[in-house]
Amino acid sequence: MLPITLAVIIAYLIGSISSAIIVCKIMGLPDPRTQGSRNPGATNVLRIGGKKAAAITLLGDMLKGVIPVLLAKWYGLDDLGLALTAFAAFIGHLFPIFFGFEGGKGVATFIGCLLALCLPAGLTWVGTWLVIAVVFRYSSLAALIASLLAPVDIWCFTHASTYTVAVALMSVILIYRHRRNIYNLFTGTESKIGKKSSL
Repeated sequence: MLPITLAVIIAYLIGSISSAIIVCKIMGLPDPRTQGSRNPGATNVLRIGGKKAAAITLLGDMLKGVIPVLLAKWYGLDDLGLALTAFAAFIGHLFPIFFGFEGGKGVATFIGCLLALCLPAGLTWVGTWLVIAVVFRYSSLAALIASLLAPVDIWCFTHASTYTVAVALMSVILIYRHRRNIYNLFTGTESKIGKKSSL
């Protein structure tokens, strides 16, 4: 269990590196926790700093999920170890030890974890997001639906119960973190893509 424990700790620490806060500081932008939606994520960075800063933030947050899982795969951890590593990276993003446990909603890191665990499942998530986003023009709705379907996707591609449970837990937490967006969707006050996204 020692390698799994170390992988989980390292994954959590990598997940705790807030791309949004670091990018904003380097680029001379306001702290995303004090501006806009106050969410340290790519969409809020887009809101306060533009496309370039948001793209870098998005990539950084995705890599926080990809890198720990790929390293764990390279080391040879089993499915349980990989699932726990992915979950730890995701939790690190939500509750970063380096930034007062004030993290983002977890979408980009969730995608990174999913892509690293099972590339077809991750690509299916991206495809689902694109279809829903194009049809309904709500970024948050697209993320919610894609994440809700993610456990089914990964089960269909891997038949690995450990992956499925980990992804299901991450999906539930991600949906809970979007509870304000869900309320806005039901009340018709959620911003559409192209206006003021709320992913």
